[in-house]
Amino acid sequence: MRRRHRLGTHHHPTPENLTLTSHLATTPHHLPAAVLFDMDGTLVDTERLWWAAAEQVADGIGRPLTDADMPHVLGRASAHTAAHLHRTAGPSASDLDVDSLAAELDAVFTARVAREIVPRPGAVRLLDELALAGVPTAIVSASPRHVVDLVRKALGHDRFALTVAVEDTARTKPAPDPYLAAAAELGVEPHACVVVEDTPTGVASAEAAGCAVLAVPSTVPIEPAPNRTVLDSLENADLTLLSSLVVSAVPVASTERN
Repeated sequence: MRRRHRLGTHHHPTPENLTLTSHLATTPHHLPAAVLFDMDGTLVDTERLWWAAAEQVADGIGRPLTDADMPHVLGRASAHTAAHLHRTAGPSASDLDVDSLAAELDAVFTARVAREIVPRPGAVRLLDELALAGVPTAIVSASPRHVVDLVRKALGHDRFALTVAVEDTARTKPAPDPYLAAAAELGVEPHACVVVEDTPTGVASAEAAGCAVLAVPSTVPIEPAPNRTVLDSLENADLTLLSSLVVSAVPVASTERN
């Protein structure tokens, strides 16, 4: 909650008052209604851990990953990646089922995340800047609930108004459901939100929901497009930039909404 200060003419300014006054003077007038963050590869450096987990499971069934598998791994839920591995492994996976592969992927990924949660450069600073301005934030992820909760705890539970995990919607990314659900729970319109994503799968989800997008690619290149701005790092993102994305956004009518 933003602190209120009464700055009377008879009070000597303090460093705290000067900092708050300076912040209020430079805060954009048109703030995003909310900023919705992807998790893996966007807020924390876990996309590489997910790829490593998928590599480990794929090697175990005799079906090594290649760059051609990236669209079916990066930004994807474990069920999708498991189905892809099962479908393409051939006879080596004939005695396995998709659910078992998905459970193994989840277990290997969770163990890696529990050992190593590293915020992406600029992520914590940007979250703090948004909190100071009173802009609500959320994690919107295709990862399982237990992994999302691990990361939220590591980054600071109170930094986020809510989280959406893969179990929380009927469809996950690239469908718009996760971002539509987050906006609805926050009580805001999707077109008034900015989504921060790192993969083409996540960007497709956000754009289908009608949100403005800030893409910060972690592995796969992403090209600029209408309502989509691309940066090489969150270190270059701030409240002014995010606010400008909402102001300049052209509302997109999503055919996926009910």
